[in-house]
Formats: sequence, structure tokens, C-alpha cells
Amino acid sequence: MVESDCPRLRLLMAPGTLPSQGKNRLDFLRYSRSGRPRLTGEALLDTLPEIGSIARVHVDEANPHEVATVEDLRRLALRAESLLRLAEVDGLVLVQGTNSLEETAYFLHLTVHSTKPIVVTGAQRPYTALSTDGPINLLDAIRVASASETHGKGVVVVTNGEINAAREVTKTSTYRLHAFRSRDMGLLGYADADRIVYYRTPTRRHTSSSEFDLGPVARLPSVDVLYIHAGTRRGQAEAAIREGVKGLVVAGTGAGSPGHLAKELTGIAASGKAVVVQSSRVGEGRVVQHNNWHEPGMVVADNLSPHKAALLLALALTKSGDPEEIQRIFEEY
Repeated sequence: MVESDCPRLRLLMAPGTLPSQGKNRLDFLRYSRSGRPRLTGEALLDTLPEIGSIARVHVDEANPHEVATVEDLRRLALRAESLLRLAEVDGLVLVQGTNSLEETAYFLHLTVHSTKPIVVTGAQRPYTALSTDGPINLLDAIRVASASETHGKGVVVVTNGEINAAREVTKTSTYRLHAFRSRDMGLLGYADADRIVYYRTPTRRHTSSSEFDLGPVARLPSVDVLYIHAGTRRGQAEAAIREGVKGLVVAGTGAGSPGHLAKELTGIAASGKAVVVQSSRVGEGRVVQHNNWHEPGMVVADNLSPHKAALLLALALTKSGDPEEIQRIFEEY
């Protein structure tokens, strides 16, 4: 492939492990405190000259992008959409830390209106460590973003030679390389040595078919996640309401039980003080309507994780405060 035929990609950088440099090759744990600066996008590309035969990659001049808060994600999504409107940009690759990678990917999946590829990647080991996964993950992400088959798939996450959909993917291990999985849904495909191959495609609404428009949104409504466990104390939901939250996602036990918070959450949902969404801390399976703990005015999160449900709820609240309408959104996205 001659250079003029290569896809033209933009590389966006956020804080994280992939470009980090430890004190030495055995520094797997304290690299963020090594005192050595993270590698820039340009420096990363210099270490991988093989990329030149795959794509023409230009580093985003707005780097680095913060991804720590919902407001950071809002700004990042607006930047991504503006880049993808350019005729000279065929796709995006975002490098960020793996701790919140799935949240960034899902937020972009819901808010960036484009059929062009958007690939998010990261690493479990710093770039300087023995057997680091950083270089191959970055190379594979660029390969996936360059593949015509990736068009229209929404945002995908590429790590460990696997392609996962932003909606379903989650981090499942603290340090192991095989950290990102889609559990009961399964991966989309592989970034194998011979080619990029897909076996399924996301079916829920995303990117170009999304109804969410961040343009007129100055600030997303506040949403809290309430984690249910044996020691959960009553009053937490009401305390969140007093702090001004507009939505509550309950990370319930089992199939969505709110535990000791059942009574106050029922009252909040009935009063309309905030929208209450039932999700589960389990990690697989759906929370269904009319379950044992479902009360009038409550929304169920389907199989979304609590933290992804919180992002979708914040966006849904920019459209409506009606639980029935928000339930429709959770069923479509």
C-alpha cells in the first residue's frame, strides 16, 4: 500500500499506563511515581515505524485529553466529533488508562455522531517494562481503525489482540494482560497477525444513530451510584438528593435488590425527586422490569454495569425526566 492510499488517522492521548515510563524494566507497579514523563504521541509513533505501512497517523494537537470526570468526557466527545467531521480524518485512536477506559469508550459510543472508526486502547504494563503490551496494543488499535470493516461498528476497544464493543466491554483483572472482556456478550472479533476479522456487530443504537447532542449541553446532570452491600446504611439515597443529584443508579445485589435502601428509593421514585435506575453489581445478566424490587417510577438498566448506566442516565436526563421515556432509552442503547 502506498502512503497516499493509507487511512488518515488522528491519535488522541490521555493519561494512563501505555505511554508511561518506569525507573527500569522491572518497574511494573510504581511507574507513575518514577519521575519520568509519559511518552508523547509523537514519541510512541517513533518507536513503531511499522505503522507507516498501515496508516498516516497525525497526533492531535489538543493532546493530552483528561478523562477523569464526566465534564472531561463531554469535552473529549466534542473534540472527537469535530475531528471526524474533517474530510482528511478517516478515524480516531485514543490511548488512555485502563481503569476507566470502558467508561470513556461507552460515552463516546453514545455521543459522537460518525460512522468512522473510533478505537480506544490502553495497556496493563508501562511502555518500558519487560513484555509490555503497550506497543502491540497501539499497533493493533491502528490496524483496527484502518480496517474498512470497522466502519459503522461504533466505538470499539482493542487490547490483547481482541476487539470488544464499547457497550459490553469491562475490565476484569487488575494486572493480567487479558483484562478486557465482554463476559456474556462475547467479543466482536480479533486483531490477528494476518488480518482484522469480525464475527458480530453491535445492535443497540450508537454514534451516528444516537439522539444525544452535546452541543447545547453546558453541563450534564449529576448522577450518583449507590453500591449495595451488607453494611449499606439507610439515608444514603436521601443524602444524595440533598446534594442535588438528578439521578440515582443502584448497584444492587443479585438481580437488582436495593437492600436497606428500598423504602427511601421507592419514595424518591414516587416523588419524582430523581430518576432511580436499578442495576446489578453481579457483572452479567439483565435487571428486568417488574422484578421483586421494582416499584412505580423506577427504571431498569438491562445488562449495563452500574457505571455505564450512570453515563447513559446522565445523557438521558438531558432529554427527559420522565421515567417511561428514560426506560425507552435504556432499552434502545
